[in-house]
Amino acid sequence: MTESTYRIHGATGEWEVVIGLEVHAQVTSNAKLFSGASTAFGSEPNCNVSLVDAAMPGMLPVPNRECIRQAVRTGMAIEAQINRWSRFDRKNYFYADLPQGYQISQLYHPLVGEGSLTIEADEKAGIPEDKVIGIERIHVEQDAGKLMHDQHPTMSYVDLNRCGVALMEIVSRPDMRSPAEAGAYVRKLRTILRYVGSCDGNMEEGSMRADVNVSVRKPGEEFGTRTETKNVNSVRFVMQVIEYEANRQVELIESGGTVVQETRLFDVASGTTRSMRSKEDAHDYRYFPDPDLLPLELEDSFLDECRASLPELPDAKRARYEVDLGLTEYNARELTAEVETFARFETLLAATAKAIGKAERDVATPVANWSLSVAPGVIKSLGDEADPANATAAAQASILAMADKGEISGGQAKEIYELVLRTGRDPQEIADTEGLKQVSDTGAIEAAIDTIIAANTDKVEEYRSGKDKLFGFFVGQTMKAMQGKANPGVVNELLKDKLG
Repeated sequence: MTESTYRIHGATGEWEVVIGLEVHAQVTSNAKLFSGASTAFGSEPNCNVSLVDAAMPGMLPVPNRECIRQAVRTGMAIEAQINRWSRFDRKNYFYADLPQGYQISQLYHPLVGEGSLTIEADEKAGIPEDKVIGIERIHVEQDAGKLMHDQHPTMSYVDLNRCGVALMEIVSRPDMRSPAEAGAYVRKLRTILRYVGSCDGNMEEGSMRADVNVSVRKPGEEFGTRTETKNVNSVRFVMQVIEYEANRQVELIESGGTVVQETRLFDVASGTTRSMRSKEDAHDYRYFPDPDLLPLELEDSFLDECRASLPELPDAKRARYEVDLGLTEYNARELTAEVETFARFETLLAATAKAIGKAERDVATPVANWSLSVAPGVIKSLGDEADPANATAAAQASILAMADKGEISGGQAKEIYELVLRTGRDPQEIADTEGLKQVSDTGAIEAAIDTIIAANTDKVEEYRSGKDKLFGFFVGQTMKAMQGKANPGVVNELLKDKLG
C-alpha cells in the first residue's frame, strides 16, 4: 500500500503525523438511551429532562431498544464484528452537567467490535490510492448536558436537554497519515451514517463531532506521545487541528521539549489548540460494571432484522451506477456522496425514463449531468427568485424529454427551467408559448443556408480547398440567421451536404 506523502518539514528533517479519530455520533431516536425524554433539538433549556436524566434518587435506567438497534445496524454497515454479549460500565467523574456523577458507557465489552472503512483515492489531496482505515470498536454511551457561560455575568447555567442522549462512539485505529485522509474518513463515515439513518450527521448542531488524536514521529519509528483535541465539529476544523497540532509537536520536540499526553481544545477563531487537562487513563475514571443494567444479549431474530433493514450502501450504489447505468466514476461518486443527492437523482431518472420511453441506462448520463451541473447552476444564478418547490421531478423530466427528442436545445432547456423555477408553469406550455423550441423544418433551414452560401462564395471556395475550420463559420451564420432556434443536428447535416 502506498503511504501518504504528507510530511512535516522540521529543522531535523521530515516528520510523519499519526492520526486516530473518536467520532461521537448522536443516535437517531425519539427518546434518550435510558429514559423516555425527547431528543428534539432546539427546545428551551431543561424541557427534555426526565427524572432518570436528572438522577433523582431511586430512578433506574431502561435501555432504549431503538438506540441499540441503530448502533448494531451501523456496525453491520462497516462490516464490523457484532458482539452478541455486551455490557454497560460506569465512567465516574464529577462535572456540573452530569447529574449522576458518572456516565454510562461501554469500556470493556462494547456492542460492536472491529470493522473498517475505505476512503477513496484523491491525487489532488495527496491520497494516492484507496485506503482501508481500521475501526477498533463502536460503543454506546450517554451524552452529558451543556454548560452555558454566557447567560449571566457571574454564574454558569446548566442545560440538561442533551443529558442522556444516546451516542455511538466510533473509534478508529491510528491509520491516518494526513489531514486529507482524516477529512476523507469523516466525510465517508458521515455518509454511511446518513445512508443507514442511524445519525443525521449534522455537525453544526453537535449530533456528530470528533475527538482528534495526533502524534508525530520520524517515518518508520515507534508512535510518539499523542494529544487529544476534543469536540471538533466540522471536517474543515478536524483538518485544521491536525495541521496545527502536528506542527506544534514537531516544533516542541525539535526545541528540546516533550509532548505531554493531554486533552486540548480547538480555538476556531485563531485556528490553534490549547491545553485543557492532562489525559486521564481508564483507572482514573474508576470504571466498573453498571449494577443497574443487565448485560445486553442479542438474539438471532434481532440481528436478522437489523441486517435486512440496511439500505444499499454508498460503495455498492456507486459501483452500480458505474456498471449498470454506465456513469463515469466522477458522476457516480458525486451522486452518491449525499443521501438527498442520490434520492433526487433516482427519482428524476425514473421519471425521465418513463417520459422518454427508454431504459434508465439510456438516459442516465444526461440526467446525471442535469442533476449535478445544469440544474444547480440555474438555481444558483436565480438566487432568491427560484422556488425549488416548482422544480418537480415531472417538470424536469418533461424538459429532458424535449431535449432528448431534439425539440429544444441545451440553452433553451435552461431558459425553460428558469421560468419553471420562477413561475411553476408547465415546461411544455412554456416551450410552445415563449418560442423556445428548435426549428427542425429543413425547408426553412435550407433556405437560410442557401442565402449564406450565396453571400460568402469566397469562403465556400476556401472551405472546399481544405480550410475545414470554416465549417464553424457557416454553422454560426446559420444559427444567427435562425435566431439560435435551428436544430444544430439538422444544420450540420444540411451544411455538409451543401458545401460538399
